[in-house]
Amino acid sequence: MGKISPVSAKYIVHAQIQIDGVVERPDVIGAIFGQTEGLLGSDLELRELQRSGRIGRIEVKSEVKSGKTFGDITIPSSLDKAETAIIAASLETIQRIGPCTSKVTVEKIEDVRISKRGFVIDRAKELLRNLTDSVLPDSQEITEEVAHSVRMMDISEYGKDRLAAGPNIDEADDIIVVEGRADVLNLLKHGIKNIIALNGTSVPQTIIDLCKRKEVTVFVDGDRGGNLIVKELSSLTDVDFVAKAPDGKEVEEITKKEVHKALRGKITIEQFKLEYARENGNGHEQVKTFRDTRRRVPVQRSSSNQRVHTQRPIRTAPRITEEDKEYKEKFKQMLEDLTGTRGAYILDDKLDILGKVPISELTATISHLKNVFAVVFDGAITSDLSAIANRNQIKYLVAMSADIKPNETRARILLKSEL
Repeated sequence: MGKISPVSAKYIVHAQIQIDGVVERPDVIGAIFGQTEGLLGSDLELRELQRSGRIGRIEVKSEVKSGKTFGDITIPSSLDKAETAIIAASLETIQRIGPCTSKVTVEKIEDVRISKRGFVIDRAKELLRNLTDSVLPDSQEITEEVAHSVRMMDISEYGKDRLAAGPNIDEADDIIVVEGRADVLNLLKHGIKNIIALNGTSVPQTIIDLCKRKEVTVFVDGDRGGNLIVKELSSLTDVDFVAKAPDGKEVEEITKKEVHKALRGKITIEQFKLEYARENGNGHEQVKTFRDTRRRVPVQRSSSNQRVHTQRPIRTAPRITEEDKEYKEKFKQMLEDLTGTRGAYILDDKLDILGKVPISELTATISHLKNVFAVVFDGAITSDLSAIANRNQIKYLVAMSADIKPNETRARILLKSEL
């Protein structure tokens, strides 16, 4: 690019030229000045603009192929963009160069300031990066770096199995069991110190002994492998609660917010077992099969050859005796706790809560469970629920209301109005 004096170029006109013959560079430049002379008036005369420094040196690069000349024309301009566009458009009026016909096509008008601005931004980023690397960190950065180092120093080896653990295992009344060392490091980084790792898929004796004397929360990855670890650990020792990382994530990679949210949302081991059984069982199919079986009523033929339907006899539910008053008091309290929640308690024969589920999932949950003694829920007893209760020998159905009569089920029906 030629120099523009006394000001710098703001725009550059890029054009292509095609000539049906062989010409030299001076012929092209002469044609540009000659054939645009007087075309745009005295204010936009190319010679005057170049003399005043508002148009720079016109550059022409050309080559000859097969008896024709092809080339590029660049014209730097310090005019405004409208005037520069007019100068560019005037180039396309050139139809002959020397004795040959020609065609000039303007490809683009480049804004030089854009490329300069890009250079300024890139250079500023580089300077800022160098400044950040070379200056001292602020007080917050120093505090976080020191705290991180201290937490990393807190990791230790615990017990004869040399398990990765935090510093508060012996002092804490409750502990968090995770899968591996990386999980321990992540929780230490977020300020949790009562943690210990399994260090493998098998359960070490150290963990079994700890779980017998402390309240235990198992904190596992949000995948099927995490479920299997909980299942194995709970089969070998005492586990109280289960916490899981978000679906598809591992404990070692989750953020502080996700860690605390997962621990706040922990569930009892009994509820985990119910949910695990529901997810891996065949509850919905069993309900459907039983419904279909229940609808098939035996048919007998009378002497008049008419079809006579006989109803399968159902044992009437016994009345509540004096010895059942204790049950009624507990059922009443549980039903009050559930009022407005649309939830259900599933109880064993000691009236201990095996788990709590939404009533929308109640039939699917209890359809494949064999040790349910009673169900207390915030809803109405339906014929489907009654059928499953009969099949699984559930003794009590406690609810707000009922869509069936007491003599239509083997279970004892207790409604809120009766408690």
